[in-house]
Amino acid sequence: MKKMPLYAAGFAVLLSIIAIYFAKSSSELVYVDVNKLITGYSKTKVAKAEFDKKASLMKANVDSLISNWQNELKNYEKERTSLSPKELKLKQELLSNKQQQINGYQEAIQKKIQEEDKKVTQTVINDINDYIKEYGKDHNYKIIFGASGGGNIMYADESTDLTEEVLKGLNAEYDEK
Repeated sequence: MKKMPLYAAGFAVLLSIIAIYFAKSSSELVYVDVNKLITGYSKTKVAKAEFDKKASLMKANVDSLISNWQNELKNYEKERTSLSPKELKLKQELLSNKQQQINGYQEAIQKKIQEEDKKVTQTVINDINDYIKEYGKDHNYKIIFGASGGGNIMYADESTDLTEEVLKGLNAEYDEK
């Protein structure tokens, strides 16, 4: 019975050490809001502006082809009555073939625009991931979670949110380049 206070004291010290360990460990678990990083990153804005410019140019080319085809169709409608059956059939085939070519080109352009968008987005995400990896190493974090609004982090104390701090550093690094 005389050793009971000694065991209790030892147990209390052990609990304190465990509590300190878990308190320290939990402070090493932090997160960033991925959507805020992507939208707030300066490179995203620059890359999006360049992408929008390219996409607009590609769409303008398609619109120009469609406009030319529509003008040819209007001319065909005007000339239709004066054409022979053979000429009429030939003109219809030409217009139909041209429409199919335009449709194919339009689909190819849409696919190219989607691929370009994906490529630009992936470049931005890779930059953010690389920065976060270095940031985590430099600040001795064991894990940095990425919250994206999809439910992967349902709750976290605001003190564990590094988004603004990471965003400032990310933009500062980008501005230096």
